[in-house]
Amino acid sequence: MFNVKMFAATVSVVLLAGSSSAAWAEPITLKDHGGRTVTLPKAAQRIASIPIPMASTIISIDGSTSKLVGMNPTAKSAIMEGVLGKIFPEAKDIPSDITAPNFIPNIEELAATNPDLVIQWADYGADLVDPLTNAGLNVALISYGTEEKARYYQNMVATAIGKPERAALINGWRDQVAQEMAAKTKNIAADKRPKVLYLGRAMEKLTASGNEGNYNAWYIDLTGGLNASADVKGNGTTISPEQIAEWNPDVILLNSFEAKLGLERIMDDPILSLTKAAQDKKVYKLPLGGYRWDPPSQESPLTWMWLANILHPEVFQYDLRGEMKKAYKSLYNYDLNDADIDGILWMDMQGNAANYAQFASK
Repeated sequence: MFNVKMFAATVSVVLLAGSSSAAWAEPITLKDHGGRTVTLPKAAQRIASIPIPMASTIISIDGSTSKLVGMNPTAKSAIMEGVLGKIFPEAKDIPSDITAPNFIPNIEELAATNPDLVIQWADYGADLVDPLTNAGLNVALISYGTEEKARYYQNMVATAIGKPERAALINGWRDQVAQEMAAKTKNIAADKRPKVLYLGRAMEKLTASGNEGNYNAWYIDLTGGLNASADVKGNGTTISPEQIAEWNPDVILLNSFEAKLGLERIMDDPILSLTKAAQDKKVYKLPLGGYRWDPPSQESPLTWMWLANILHPEVFQYDLRGEMKKAYKSLYNYDLNDADIDGILWMDMQGNAANYAQFASK
């Protein structure tokens, strides 16, 4: 579990007495996921984000789009496809040409956004970083894919914009939910834990991941399930329908990244439709909220509640709709309505799935 004190030991901040303009003018020093020390002359007011997940993270931590001056085009599509585009319609005007495919920075377009800080991946080599630093841009690197990393980069961003209390609030929520779930699931025997298969891709190919470094496997375990693809080597490995049939998962989770992906992908397949998950109507598509609920994000505790209620309704009875309303008010200062929630949860598509009626509007 991420330790805030440990973060404080590695992120040195010349702080920020409240939110006064004088404090904003003070320098900020932090250590990024690449182990690099990043110094900003003052709290960043203009951030360009090349990694896909960071755009919505920045919005949630700041509570607005005002500091996001550039983002990945895939991040922009997620925002505009989901409810965040309704909450912040001005996001459609934020430039998304700051990166070429494979996260290669478009230096000319990035420079045009006049950023105080550019966020880039830490794990894909110097070719993605050196052009930015050579252009004289302030760069912070993030790594992705685990709960600890998500908490760390949320702290990084909050520190960079002079709002460390926002990360403390969001990560405190994560702590609370994760701890209460772990306390309830620790006594669930292995033979009472459903086998859950998460398909990272399912349209043109089928992919699954093992346990190591796999965030989906982490929260499947947290919520009282077993990762059906635990024996897969690596992440995003292509698998066959026959392999899925051999695993015979109790529950199948479909990714929210493929916009046209629906339950019929499993239910109409001559092999996959014979799995226990399909036969028991326990095939679900991950929701799409302020960000996609599959990977780590500022909304992750809602993913955990959603899945815990599905896997163990006898153990967990979260008022998911109520929790979503509270979270969106806190994260985005937005009052979710029932139609918003129905859209996020894909109620029209999967309202008849097993254990899903619990999420319907009362």
